[in-house]
Amino acid sequence: MSDGFSKNMISFHADDIVLNEGEDSNVMFKILGGNAEVYLSYGTENETLLGILSKGACFGEFGLLIHEKSPYTVKAYSDLLLYCVSEDKIDEFISENHVNILQIMRSMAGTMMLMQSHINQLSTELDEKNKIQKRMVSHNKELLKRYL
Repeated sequence: MSDGFSKNMISFHADDIVLNEGEDSNVMFKILGGNAEVYLSYGTENETLLGILSKGACFGEFGLLIHEKSPYTVKAYSDLLLYCVSEDKIDEFISENHVNILQIMRSMAGTMMLMQSHINQLSTELDEKNKIQKRMVSHNKELLKRYL
């Protein structure tokens, strides 16, 4: 990361929120120092810690790559030093960070597989509920026939 490297760095203190779930962001972050916590539904009764990221990890790729709102909240676990990658710096980042790009691709592929698994599970549950409902309707029709 050549020219302007220090201009693209940002720091956070422990417990600072770096990125909020549902927030628009057009940058991706690479951790240069410290650790960050990744949450779903942060600050709610359904809060779930997804993991802790450390030096070299990237986050915020959804906003940068597909202009989507953040699917998670990222909070500084310790003092944190980040490199911000904006659209105008993405080509440079890709050419200088092959390992990170592969890591991001694997993460996104894993997310897609997890989503497909959830879709399959929901489809199975819906099929079961529909079968039960059809049996109940048939049973109720038989009962009505007796009284008509």
